[in-house]
Amino acid sequence: MTGHGTRGRSGRRPTLEEVAARAGVGRGTVSRVINGSPRVSDATRAAVEAAVAELGYVPNTAARALAANRTDAIALVVPEPETRFFAEPYFSDMVTGVGAALSDTEMQLLLIFAGSDRERRRLAQYLAAHRVDGVLLVSVHADDPLPDLLAQLEIPAVISGPRSASETLPSVDSDNYGGGRSAVEHLIARGRARIATITGRLDVYGAQRRIEGYRDVLREAGRAVDEALILPGDFTEEGGRRAMTELLARRPDLDAVFAESDVMAAGARQVLREAGRRIPDDVALVGYDDSAIARHMDPPLTSVRQPIEEMGRAMIDLLLDEIADRRPVASRTLDRRQVVLPTELVARDSS
Repeated sequence: MTGHGTRGRSGRRPTLEEVAARAGVGRGTVSRVINGSPRVSDATRAAVEAAVAELGYVPNTAARALAANRTDAIALVVPEPETRFFAEPYFSDMVTGVGAALSDTEMQLLLIFAGSDRERRRLAQYLAAHRVDGVLLVSVHADDPLPDLLAQLEIPAVISGPRSASETLPSVDSDNYGGGRSAVEHLIARGRARIATITGRLDVYGAQRRIEGYRDVLREAGRAVDEALILPGDFTEEGGRRAMTELLARRPDLDAVFAESDVMAAGARQVLREAGRRIPDDVALVGYDDSAIARHMDPPLTSVRQPIEEMGRAMIDLLLDEIADRRPVASRTLDRRQVVLPTELVARDSS
């Protein structure tokens, strides 16, 4: 009478996929329950355990042993110079969210900078040795070779913000298009007529989406899009200063600026002050990120909040699922998950 519960009707062992389908969850969630992870709700754990009992699932000990052969380390890779990492609150908030999500696991977090060709080559050698279980990629530009390298090496990876609309890696992003829209809608509602914008680097997809939101709101309001009021920046304070100086030279009558990061807004504010422009009386100013910079600026900065810490936690959740999924990375492209979290405009005295 023994053995009947461990095989399906065809006489074979039930699979992890069948357990996941019966429980109505993903493979990664089933793996977490089986491996005793605390990162599962009681209701989900009960559903998975019921499915395991109903199907008579027995974990494949060879696969379990392979899964256990891990480094218990995750790399957070930033393809930017260290100076930018420490100058921008975005990165520290992301690390805070990632760290919080890892706090109840055994995983260690490695912070790796890859802003130069030499650092990239060293990183490629490090990753090729499979010294980490997975990689979080933050601030990736469209032409960055790192995502393709990770795919070739079969290393689970999650990207913060897709490289394009056809991103193949799992990604977590905020609603950049909606954020751009809300900033311009706010300025129009404040009666501003000549709204300039300092964009981020346009080889970053999120920056492209913010500018699309800016353009669409102006068109919908029946306003012409004045290309002279659009100037690319680089998400740095100095970039904000340079762009603001050029915008004032082009359009001295501008009465609003949407700077697509708080750091650039800080640079723009300095130039406006030096030019004798009062904020918000003469020029309204809106930033993006709702970082500590926004709250401490004088006057306090209106800014579009993106939930950066929540994005970090969501990236970890996706990556742990990817690590638990033992299928070849190439076979999972149709399952890619693209998570988009909402943004919110926080109005303060600068507008």
